[in-house]
Amino acid sequence: MVTIANVFERAKISSFRFDFAGNGESEGSFQYGNYRREVEDLRSVLQHLRGENRVISAIVGHSKGGSVVLLYVAKYKDVQAVVNISGRFFLERGMEWRLGKDYFKRIRENGFIDVRNRKGKFEYRVTEESLMDRLTTNTHEACLSIHENCRVLTVHGTNDSIVHVTDASEFAKHIKNHKLCLIEGADHEFTSHQHQLASTVLAFFKLDPKDSGDVSTSNRNHMTSVVAIKSRI
Repeated sequence: MVTIANVFERAKISSFRFDFAGNGESEGSFQYGNYRREVEDLRSVLQHLRGENRVISAIVGHSKGGSVVLLYVAKYKDVQAVVNISGRFFLERGMEWRLGKDYFKRIRENGFIDVRNRKGKFEYRVTEESLMDRLTTNTHEACLSIHENCRVLTVHGTNDSIVHVTDASEFAKHIKNHKLCLIEGADHEFTSHQHQLASTVLAFFKLDPKDSGDVSTSNRNHMTSVVAIKSRI
């Protein structure tokens, strides 16, 4: 997200980056699932920026954040361009890798699962409530609800070992106004493909002549902004 923000800055497009609670540099505890709350957190951010006379031209999300930005426009329909980077379509996938085998049985018996890193250090607790929040979030239904006037770009790496590239194809199938870009050899974080990712996002943003991203000369407080978020899957 930092590289994307830098590329946007050089193109005279302002951006606002933030992490959800418990992610990156944000305070608070990480919550597994929690898609609905994060949609409302994003709503609060956008309302604040609009209160500062910012025009939100696009929202960009990476990983879980990619799913959240799509759920947002499915519900609120007040943003005309969305970029989903490495988002997950099949939310039921990837849980055994994170929570271990028989996770559903164990969480039903104990009420929670503590997730630890490879060194055995505690990272976060998954409750049955947060697990069910993820399992009952309907990505397919959300994609069908996104208005055709909302332009959506999905960018995915072909070597993503966290979210399989087939998830990207599902977004393409179900979102009306959608463009799919697969970056050959890129992993989940686009570790060696940051500049290619950033240029792809910028090119998509500049496709719409109404959203050139230039700062208004008539009113410096009225600016085109892009909101970028990153969240663990």
